[in-house]
Amino acid sequence: MLPVCASTELELERWLAAGAQPPLAVLAQQQRHGHGQQGRVWQSPPGGVWMSAALPWPTEPAEAASLALAAALGIALQLEALGLKPQIKWPNDLFIDGRKLAGILPRLRWRGGRVRYAQLGVGLNGLNRVPAGAINVADALGRHPLAQPACLAARVLRGLEWAAAACDQPELVRRQAEQRLHRPEWLEHQGERWAVAGLESNGGLRLCRGSAVVVLQRRF
Repeated sequence: MLPVCASTELELERWLAAGAQPPLAVLAQQQRHGHGQQGRVWQSPPGGVWMSAALPWPTEPAEAASLALAAALGIALQLEALGLKPQIKWPNDLFIDGRKLAGILPRLRWRGGRVRYAQLGVGLNGLNRVPAGAINVADALGRHPLAQPACLAARVLRGLEWAAAACDQPELVRRQAEQRLHRPEWLEHQGERWAVAGLESNGGLRLCRGSAVVVLQRRF
């Protein structure tokens, strides 16, 4: 574990460029320039879990579970073992009571038209202070020992291991993720209100409005 770094994503990529092979994970106590989806800033002070990992992944993505869903589900299962009830907010966040607990940045790394490995950035609020609209494990549990970063980091790693082991079972991942799906009263799409109907095995979010159905796909 690094005491501080600019970004665990950058550190992981340096290790991989130097010849390290998946599975591989880099953790930091603090990040100076952490980021999430679409480059959004992810505050990464001491007390949380800031991790980037490279995992083996099937070379044919069409036959594999959605990377985002599998990772979110694996981590959610580990948090449930602590007594929490996280929900998967599509496409790649974990919520508790409508507040953000964790963010996941999933990417497939390609070479020559084939997947080399899966890369995942994970930020999980443990004991750290959080911005408005977020929550940490310590507050969600009401007790601190289980919210220590070292304990949570071990659970995140086990969650990612579960995702890698379940990657060839897309229907299992879809079904269990759908059971934990965050379902707001409605979701706006193209200026209209849609109901959340469920998930596709490729990670798409299925919306319905009357007899109309659309599937949103996560943008990498």
